[in-house]
Amino acid sequence: MSSQSHDRPFTCGHCNFSVPRTAPGTRHRNHCPVCLWSRHLDVEPGDRSADCGGIMEPLAIASRPNGEWTLVHKCLRCGVLNRNRVAGDDDPIALMSLAVRPLARPPFPLTALVPMQSGWPEPEGEEVR
Repeated sequence: MSSQSHDRPFTCGHCNFSVPRTAPGTRHRNHCPVCLWSRHLDVEPGDRSADCGGIMEPLAIASRPNGEWTLVHKCLRCGVLNRNRVAGDDDPIALMSLAVRPLARPPFPLTALVPMQSGWPEPEGEEVR
């Protein structure tokens, strides 16, 4: 890829946003700051050597030991999972929506929690009302 094409924006394969190639907090931009979808470009961060080129759905937020957030993407073409650094211009609402998705859609009905509470021991010295 020429340095000239490396500097030009690319179009998001999911929402068609014109994505700038540079972003605060990352050297290898490959996801959209609006919808957080990505393109399967890399085998190693920034190498642009993946042959797939499929679009990658954002599945989750993962936290590194230092607290930095990363986006977990799954390629819809080949199924590979990748982690990408969150960029400084990523939409904070989209990031938070992705981060709380497991709480908003638990793998069980929330009504299942009520019967569980009735079997919990009462705290000593306190009456539960």
